[in-house]
Amino acid sequence: MAETTHMDSLLQLLSDSKLIRPSQVEEILEERRRTGNVVRKVIIDLGIVKEDDLLVMIASHLGTSVINLAGREIPEEVTKAIPASVARMYSVVPISLDANGIVLATSQLLEPAMVDEIRFVLTRDITFVLAREEDVKAQVNKFYGEDSDSMNDMLNKLEADMDAGGVVELTEGKDDENGLEQAANATPVVRFVNLVLYEAVQSKASDVHFEPFEQEFKIRYRVDGALYEMSPPPRRLALPVISRIKVMSSLNIAERRLPQDGRLSMNMLGRQIDFRVSTLPTEFGESVVLRILDRSTVSLELENLGMPTEVYDTFSQDIQKPNGIIIVTGPTGSGKTTTLYSALRRINTIDMKLLTVEDPVEYDIDGIIQVQANEAIGVTFQKCLRAFLRQDPDIIMVGEIRDLETAQIAIQASLTGHLVLSTLHTNDAAGAVTRLIDMNVEPYLISSTLESVLAQRLVRTICKKCKTPVQPDKAILDRLNLTEAAVSGHPFYYGKGCPECHETGYRGRKALVEYMTITEPIRPLINERRPTLVIRSKAVELGMRLLRDDGVRNVLDGYTTAEEILRYT
Repeated sequence: MAETTHMDSLLQLLSDSKLIRPSQVEEILEERRRTGNVVRKVIIDLGIVKEDDLLVMIASHLGTSVINLAGREIPEEVTKAIPASVARMYSVVPISLDANGIVLATSQLLEPAMVDEIRFVLTRDITFVLAREEDVKAQVNKFYGEDSDSMNDMLNKLEADMDAGGVVELTEGKDDENGLEQAANATPVVRFVNLVLYEAVQSKASDVHFEPFEQEFKIRYRVDGALYEMSPPPRRLALPVISRIKVMSSLNIAERRLPQDGRLSMNMLGRQIDFRVSTLPTEFGESVVLRILDRSTVSLELENLGMPTEVYDTFSQDIQKPNGIIIVTGPTGSGKTTTLYSALRRINTIDMKLLTVEDPVEYDIDGIIQVQANEAIGVTFQKCLRAFLRQDPDIIMVGEIRDLETAQIAIQASLTGHLVLSTLHTNDAAGAVTRLIDMNVEPYLISSTLESVLAQRLVRTICKKCKTPVQPDKAILDRLNLTEAAVSGHPFYYGKGCPECHETGYRGRKALVEYMTITEPIRPLINERRPTLVIRSKAVELGMRLLRDDGVRNVLDGYTTAEEILRYT
């Protein structure tokens, strides 16, 4: 990925300058894998190189100088020379302006592609000087506001540019590839799309939806599982904006009748962000959804998933077993993939060979061989799994057990001494057994290979800034099977709503879990094809805590609201 080469170029520079030893390179890469932070931040946090020394070295490499931005007065006409959105997106501050171009202060070692992008967006020549990261951030906030009304400014500017002929006028029915490309590459459209994606990443959104309707063009972000609409751009922008996204993700812009899938990467906020792109032809144009894959917002560490201690301890032991099948289950968007990746990272040691087949690969993890399934060319889960068994692996992850054939190969792999991790779409842990039997898997094979099932849901957590105690009413307590005596001394909380959480009262999410270990008393029930209810009751009798019970625990501990628990369990 581009991130790796970018990071390596900074590491290469440090090695060439004799500022770090080879042993420290390994330490830096390991810390980067653990935290998901960029190499620059890791180096400074570990105290390997001071920020000022790093700036001097980058500046000499780029043939420029380091300036003291904090004590510098910047005239108003200079700050107005670049849009607020550009300053915030690329974390740059203009410090001087002349007929030849503009001088920007940055704290990063910028990639050539990023420099070209800034030059293209500003439509003028640029040169760079280096400054401390804190000073650049402070000046960006001072002149351009942390949350200035930049989106509305940008929309107004877009309207003006379109009226002035800056964007080619297009109609939905017209198949003019040159016109499409010209409109997609118009500077105002480029700026607008970059800003929408930047704002989405900054809001920690998981998806961005571009939706053309008959009279309007909607853009919505999904944050913590809920959709929020931004100020809608003019309807006539739908085609240029969607064409722009297709250009960025190397899709065929002339093809508007078939669904397409692609990927794109951008450098934002000092790190590499990947987007998975999906287009869908609709009655009024193409609807496009971008899934944001931002490593910095997803902590791929088991201890950060918020599991109850007893589940964490048992799950940590189970994933160290030499063979067997471990299944993570839950609806779409319940964090199954994150849990599996965290488990893989925990067991990914130098003496283990790990193979995964996914559709699609969401995060690249160093040291794991990851294969992208592609049904269109016949690269199916079954074919990959068969090939995996000839690759001498220790641990295999299958994105999802979808059919009998995949289940049978997973069982075969487990019986021949491999640990298999996978997912299923069921409502609870006990339901996974029934789902496998429904696929016509022989019960005795399930009982002899299945080690455990982890069911999970994601619920929104209460915003810490506006968290307020509240007296729960009796109806809510009844629905949670709680008595007033049981909750006395445990105040319930809710979020009043504040700018920090966009007035929703929630910020961030955490997992609710239910962990069923397949022990001796449960195996005969599987062999006898007993219903889900019987298996669940036996697991509860043996100490399993249900999703609803884990939810109640989170309410009583003040992490989330009773309404969230009732909505998801």
